[in-house]
Amino acid sequence: MQKEQISVFDMFKIGIGPSSSHTLGPWRAAQQFVSSLETLGAISKVIQVKILLYGSLAKTGKGHGTDIAVLLGLSGDDPVTFEVDLVAPKVEGIKVHQLLTLAGYKEVSFAFNDDLLFLFNESLPYHPNAVTFQAFLSNETAISETYYSIGGGFVVKEGQNNQHKKEVDLPFPIETANNLLHWCIKTGLKISGIVMENEHAWRSEEETIAGVLDIFNALKNCLYRGCHTTGFLPGGLNVGRRAAALNSRLIGDYVYTNYDEWVLAIRQTGNNFQNILDWVSCFALAVNEENASFGRVVTAPTNGAAGVIPAVLQYFICFCDGYKNEKIVQFLLTASEIGSIFKKGATISAAMGGCQAEIGVSSAMAAAALTECMGGSQRQVLMAAEIAMEHHLGLTCDPIGGLVQVPCIERNTMGAIKAITASQLALQANPDHAKVSLDAVVKTMWQTALDMNSKYKETSDGGLAINIPLSLPEC
Repeated sequence: MQKEQISVFDMFKIGIGPSSSHTLGPWRAAQQFVSSLETLGAISKVIQVKILLYGSLAKTGKGHGTDIAVLLGLSGDDPVTFEVDLVAPKVEGIKVHQLLTLAGYKEVSFAFNDDLLFLFNESLPYHPNAVTFQAFLSNETAISETYYSIGGGFVVKEGQNNQHKKEVDLPFPIETANNLLHWCIKTGLKISGIVMENEHAWRSEEETIAGVLDIFNALKNCLYRGCHTTGFLPGGLNVGRRAAALNSRLIGDYVYTNYDEWVLAIRQTGNNFQNILDWVSCFALAVNEENASFGRVVTAPTNGAAGVIPAVLQYFICFCDGYKNEKIVQFLLTASEIGSIFKKGATISAAMGGCQAEIGVSSAMAAAALTECMGGSQRQVLMAAEIAMEHHLGLTCDPIGGLVQVPCIERNTMGAIKAITASQLALQANPDHAKVSLDAVVKTMWQTALDMNSKYKETSDGGLAINIPLSLPEC
């Protein structure tokens, strides 16, 4: 696989749900296409735009909000800052008025059913998540560009390599877990320390810390909002939100008005096993219910798996006294490096590797991060990541109705619990006796992904998606 330099801010991106590969990625691709039109001086000449969705983007695109994402991206809106409450009305306005305002200022006619095409039976060879944008100009020429959403919000333009930013001289180049361990042994640094040194190649330590804490703020805001919002998820499955009711039941009579007070209240509920188990599930449910509702989330490393890392981090904060900025930064830096190793050696795209590439990777990231923050050695950290992924191998992606709801939301709770278990096992183990390395499990995951039938790779053509007798909207 091609070498790639990955920053913590590549693995953790703030955006809008429900899918990093089917929502955030296509949104970014649409923005890049508009930028290309502006660079070519062609925006003013555009009279028509067509959007072609291929493969997995077509088969589960409506359930994942791909149509919504590309329209907002072409309109010049940004997923980091766009007001989530305006998503539905803005897209509905485009459909009703049959007008699309490119880059926020060039109006073109746009017929939703004719100009946005779901090509269910066509796929492009590079990746299952492909989208082609076509702009027809007043001088009777056209501009066409194809993009691939390769997982976690990463986008590759056809004809270009996947190195999305300027290459730098990293002090500790890492492709594999063995590389990472080599640098840890040579320098004596923790994994988070190695990551921070590499981040210096892009920006100052102060900037990195500030950026990671911004990521944390987005995570905690999503958690808090998800634990205090009731109702049903959009999309037609009529799935009710559970996190708010569970939070209310667990918190009892404790009074709070903000996140910090909420953390203190959670600690007061006790630390027995059942209580902690319920809280971890509540945290994961909250994030992914927000994700399914087009809420503001953080890819960790994807939207579909966005609840695992926040849930484990919140467990660390509430039940392990981890509410310290330096510990939070350590947690997220460590997690990001494990995710980057999986991306380089396998995939973080469910359309390429099934749900093992999303929930499995996020669980491995969370397990590693928790282990380092709990005082584990570098080898125990890698062991925890291996254990977590080893027990997600072969996990399929089979969303019912093409929606990131069933079984996706509950899978985040399972991934979080497995991460904590993997961390505990690693902390109580001697890595000298480990039979399986992290690199071996990454290799195995990739081989499993290649062997996996395409119907189990985010197409809704197999698994639970075809065995649940529900009346659903076409997706």
